[in-house]
Amino acid sequence: MALVKRGKTYHTHFFMDGQRFRQSLETSDWREAQRKEKDLIALTKEGKLGSSAREFARLSFPEAADRYLQGRTLELSATSKKKETQLLIKLRKFFGHEPIIKITGEQLLAFREWRVKDPVGPATINMEMGVIRRILKRARRWHLVGSELKPLREPRSMGRAMSMDEKLRLLRFAAKNNDWQSARLAAILALNTTMRGCEIKQLRWRDINVIGKTLTICKSKTPAGERVIPLNPTAYSAVIELRERAQRIGGSEPQHFVFPSCENGHIDPTKSQKSWRSSWRRLTRAIECPECGKLQEPAKICADQECKADIEKVRSPTTGLGRSSP
Repeated sequence: MALVKRGKTYHTHFFMDGQRFRQSLETSDWREAQRKEKDLIALTKEGKLGSSAREFARLSFPEAADRYLQGRTLELSATSKKKETQLLIKLRKFFGHEPIIKITGEQLLAFREWRVKDPVGPATINMEMGVIRRILKRARRWHLVGSELKPLREPRSMGRAMSMDEKLRLLRFAAKNNDWQSARLAAILALNTTMRGCEIKQLRWRDINVIGKTLTICKSKTPAGERVIPLNPTAYSAVIELRERAQRIGGSEPQHFVFPSCENGHIDPTKSQKSWRSSWRRLTRAIECPECGKLQEPAKICADQECKADIEKVRSPTTGLGRSSP
């Protein structure tokens, strides 16, 4: 066991079970170097600083990122893996081809400062830092360079539950346009079944017992979320309306999704709906002309060529409810 100073940085060199370990301690302070060396020896005794970790640490960041994603395939769902891939985009750009073993605490701080300059919130930055933390932990480097790095403080904003009047107003207005049918029925299920948005999107016809008036959540965010939900009359009516629509479009087979994908007007029942964001945005912005009753985007004059009424001061009855979508 030996501590050697090369330039301004201390390095450790020791043997464990006949295997040699050499590593930079990335400090110029003698006492801190001694502490880090003891930590490394303890990790080695526990079998946490083997050759695989050292080989991973020598990889360039892109190679390590690819290896990391490959290793997470069995742990993550397709959606979560896609999210992790997206979180790595800015990390790849910042660290380039830097070897994992050369990433320092100062570089981690520099990455955060660099990201703050973009129009991105602390939650996103914390998630990106979470990815690189997991990569550095696999390389047994996090305790050396980032253990004292605290997450950015995220603003906490509590949502509010809609009142009964707001719920009824929203659903009545949504029923006025067939283009909002999917968003309206999804909202009805969310309000009457306690289902999460992701659960509604993944619902298939084989999960619904129309005769028994129940639906089964086979896959949820947590094991406790896997449950059988009885359908009250309102939710059951929504299911019947969805069933009738599915039969019209040829999407009522057991394996088909209750809320099928719709891209550029093409409905594919073998794929699930990704989002109701566009429909919900239009729904919570649309206004109704007091003269002719035409639904339209906010404007100064009614879009109806024969009406042309002044609608500049008309406001949507669903204004402010846009954040309540499933």
